[in-house]
Amino acid sequence: MSKPRISLESWLGIIALATICIISLANVLVRYTTNASFAFTEEFSVFLMVILAFAGAAVAAKTNEHIRVTLLEKYLGLIGRRIAYVMQWLGSIIVLSLIVWYGGLLTYEEFMWESTSPGLGYPTWIYLIWLPLLASAIIFRSTQNLFSRLQQGDNPIEEQQ
Repeated sequence: MSKPRISLESWLGIIALATICIISLANVLVRYTTNASFAFTEEFSVFLMVILAFAGAAVAAKTNEHIRVTLLEKYLGLIGRRIAYVMQWLGSIIVLSLIVWYGGLLTYEEFMWESTSPGLGYPTWIYLIWLPLLASAIIFRSTQNLFSRLQQGDNPIEEQQ
C-alpha cells in the first residue's frame, strides 16, 4: 500500500499553522523578556488563519471529511444518495462561487485604490487575493469529491469511511 500524497492545500495549511505558532511564540518570548512586542504578529496571524481555514476546507472537501449530517444519506437508496450528493455539491458551489466573485472584486478594488493595511502599511490586496484563490481550490476539490462519491454511490456511508 502506497503512502497518501500530501496535496498543495495540505502543505499550505501546514506552513500557515507552523508560521502562526512560530511568530506567536516569538512574540510572547520577546514581550516577556523586553516588554516590547512585534508589530506584525497580529496582522500576519489573522491573514494566516484565513489561509489555514480555506486550505483546511479544501483538504476536507477532497477527502470527504467536512462536517455534514449523514442521517438522511444512510436511509436513501442509490439514486437518492446520488441526488443528495449533487445537491450538496451544488449548494457548496453556489456559495463558493459568490466568494470567488465578490472576493475577486474586493481584491481588484483594493488593488485599484492602492489601499494599505492599518498595522504595517502593506497593500491589502496581497492579503485578499487568497480568498478567491483558495475558494476556487475548494470548488475544484469539491468537484473531485463529487465524482468520487458518485462512483462509490452504491456503498453505504459507513463503508465509505
